[in-house]
Amino acid sequence: MFKFILVAALFGLAAAASSPLDEAHAEIKSLDSDISPEGVFRYAFQTSNGIDVASAGNADAIQGSYKYVSPEGVQIVMSYIADGEGFKPSGDGLPTPPPIPEAIIRSLEWNAAHPEPESKSVQYAKSG
Repeated sequence: MFKFILVAALFGLAAAASSPLDEAHAEIKSLDSDISPEGVFRYAFQTSNGIDVASAGNADAIQGSYKYVSPEGVQIVMSYIADGEGFKPSGDGLPTPPPIPEAIIRSLEWNAAHPEPESKSVQYAKSG
């Protein structure tokens, strides 16, 4: 369980560390953390350079969020859930695929409107 908590905390810190603001002189503005004997935890912190991280959970599931300023000066806001189904991030910092070209869309529509007839299986006789 401790490894799970440590991984989540490091992920949040690593993502937040990409802020273009002055990390060398950043100060902790607020810090809150708690771990119960049952393994339930929560933590949150904010820094003077715009990093804001929060996470809570237990050995079965963790929910959290973080935000920071990208190198381009855009504020990135992310949230995530980590549970038995894996790590599921969401937010504006995730890469997005390029749009599907119009010719491909038309081709897919044509294929859907004109399905191929089902072929009958061909039986071959054994020679011998």
